[in-house]
Amino acid sequence: MKILVTGGAGFIGSNFIRLYLDHHSDCEIVNLDKLTYAGNLENLRDVENDPRYRFMPADICDPDAVRLALEGADAVVNFAAETHVDRSIGDPAGFLKTDVFGVHVLIEAAREHGVTRFIQISTDEVYGPALGDPLKEDAHLNPRNPYSASKAGGELLARSYFATHGFPVIITRGSNNVGPNQYPEKVVPLFTTNAIEDEPLPLYGDGNQERDYTHVHDHCTGIEIVLEKGEPGGIYNVGAGNHMRNIDMARLILGEMGKPESLIRHVRDREGHDFRYAIDAAKLRALGWEPRYGTEEAILQAVRWYIANPDWWKPLKSGEFREYYERQYRERLQEAGGSN
Repeated sequence: MKILVTGGAGFIGSNFIRLYLDHHSDCEIVNLDKLTYAGNLENLRDVENDPRYRFMPADICDPDAVRLALEGADAVVNFAAETHVDRSIGDPAGFLKTDVFGVHVLIEAAREHGVTRFIQISTDEVYGPALGDPLKEDAHLNPRNPYSASKAGGELLARSYFATHGFPVIITRGSNNVGPNQYPEKVVPLFTTNAIEDEPLPLYGDGNQERDYTHVHDHCTGIEIVLEKGEPGGIYNVGAGNHMRNIDMARLILGEMGKPESLIRHVRDREGHDFRYAIDAAKLRALGWEPRYGTEEAILQAVRWYIANPDWWKPLKSGEFREYYERQYRERLQEAGGSN
């Protein structure tokens, strides 16, 4: 099988490429990525010389580049997206362009090329807050920030191609991922790398927000099973059920590193912050998927990776990241009485 993976230099995409190459000796993967701030070819340095793998620098919003990348492809797995909620609040236009218009360009070209599988990677955040039982795939969509709204728009567009054209689209909705190679704007690598450097951990609000911290390996094996066994037109939640409050996640990180909890700074909350995400992955489990990592194990495995790999993350926490961090947290930290 020849697969076009878009956004493959990012966190989840790069982990998926490595996993799929490891599991399938006869596959071929083309990685199309425009290398935004969160795309990093260092994530794939160990496979860059694999004859089954090829990198193509391009934007999914570029129809000509997408058509070229699709030549001979049997399947598409679309990870390409702007993904950070905080950034979407300040600059929603870029999210709409990639997460909605980019899906349009990609799916039009894939249909033209007769692709037999199109996996659109979405998020549990399209459901909005889940205050009761974990949500199943038929739950009402209620995105409450520009990021989740753009992802909902992209997946609804993709699903319309199944209804209108019979095009073999499958949607996955993943929970919050943790693991190696995650850009340090996300909470677990941010808190871990800040703690390493004895900087404060800016925790939104009271920290009682609850997330399902699924290890990226488990997310990728779920996508792999959907690619191979999923029903066209279907939707599959991918979440391990590893629920934990953010305050407990921060304490777990500090405890693992022997750092004081005084590093935690409760800062002004994010606008429109969803309190809890929870999804039911029984439909995916029925295909044979089982997560490997429990809650603490998933987080601690990620923490230990960042401790062991400063050469990967330290160069990232300068330049663009530092400007973003100052813009997002400086005033909040000053308000909380911790400006360092």
